[in-house]
Amino acid sequence: MAVIETIDLTKKYGAFTALDNFNLSIEEGEIFGFIGPNGAGKTTTIRILATLLAPTSGKAFVAGNDVSKDPRAIKKILGYMPDDFGVYDGMRLREYLDFFGAAYRIPGRERKSIIDDVLQLTDLTSKADEYVSAFSRGMKQRCCLAKTLIHNPTVLLLDEPASGLDPRARIEMKELLKTLSGMGKTILVSSHILSELGDMSTKIGIIERGKLLASGNVKDILAGIRQALELRIEAIEGGDAVEAALKSTPGIAGYERSGGDFHVRTNMGREEMAELHARIVRDGARLLFFGEEQGSLEDLFLTVTKGGV
Repeated sequence: MAVIETIDLTKKYGAFTALDNFNLSIEEGEIFGFIGPNGAGKTTTIRILATLLAPTSGKAFVAGNDVSKDPRAIKKILGYMPDDFGVYDGMRLREYLDFFGAAYRIPGRERKSIIDDVLQLTDLTSKADEYVSAFSRGMKQRCCLAKTLIHNPTVLLLDEPASGLDPRARIEMKELLKTLSGMGKTILVSSHILSELGDMSTKIGIIERGKLLASGNVKDILAGIRQALELRIEAIEGGDAVEAALKSTPGIAGYERSGGDFHVRTNMGREEMAELHARIVRDGARLLFFGEEQGSLEDLFLTVTKGGV
């Protein structure tokens, strides 16, 4: 079942089209990496889903609720973390969370235990009585995420949650999002930094100029757009034997060599690749690696996009 869905979603600002018949579907429990260059339409999409921005045309649904018709129902189940947020001067962290707990109409007798749970989940318990305005950027990001979780939403929209964080803070943010996914929450997380999402997202969507160019599992999308399988061979001895085998084997579309490393394009099947491996070994090469190049999120992004915003 799709928890987040858009149908021909369009948003225009005068003559500028930020979203152009945008269609997206995110299943329950996914961490969906929303990828695109700055200005591609990521934040516009998220703000429409958060009921903060009205679409020009088309539909958007969160847990079956129409963003234009049922905003109150959506706000009860939705947690939204914007890419740019502020904290209140003169407030300690516990007071900050209590304020938002009250805004969500959580009864006072329940708020303390809920705040304690959220502080523990985001590893902020030791900071509960410190002023939020004095926090580092990484701590403020955690603080905002804690606020986002205070009403226990089932759907999270996180716009550039790791932007500006140092490497350790980014790793900690990734682990926290994986924990939240394990709790059954559906997460849409946007970024223009591919390394933040590659090893965390269950599926990804690539947006450019307001259009969804690709959506799904990284490996499946690459398989669909590649014209040939990518094979890597690493020989510690017998590089010439490897090259001779490649030159005389049908189904090799081309290759590049650097010393004993070979990057090969081929249309061979698994049985044919097994025969190639056996032949190379028989011819005296010692192989450290022989296998398919899985491809990275960076490869996919560069293949799919054209570099426009």
